[in-house]
Amino acid sequence: MNFRSCCGNRRKDRAVAKAYVIVTEDVHDQVGMTAYERAAGASMMDGGVTVLSVDANPEVLEGSWRGTRTVVMEFASVQAAHAWYDSESYREARPLRQAAADCNVVILSGFEVPQHD
Repeated sequence: MNFRSCCGNRRKDRAVAKAYVIVTEDVHDQVGMTAYERAAGASMMDGGVTVLSVDANPEVLEGSWRGTRTVVMEFASVQAAHAWYDSESYREARPLRQAAADCNVVILSGFEVPQHD
């Protein structure tokens, strides 16, 4: 039995799980990144983004971690994260980040501990 089959089942009567977007950035143009941050701000407010962490020095416990900064954002759902990422206002800001940094961006579905009856 794996972790997901044991602990990853969601009951249909529960609310939709939150989602998280994690970005690792290797910033090579700080001026460009500042322009991106200004441009992305409105899309983040409109998209219901909650920034949980912006960290230039994450503590790596195992393996290696890429980038000079890691950003963790919270959304109401995976669909909300996609809606923000694909929104017109963020599509305009995204190329500024891509020009200023080498990035990895992932969306993670939140986890809810199942209730045992």
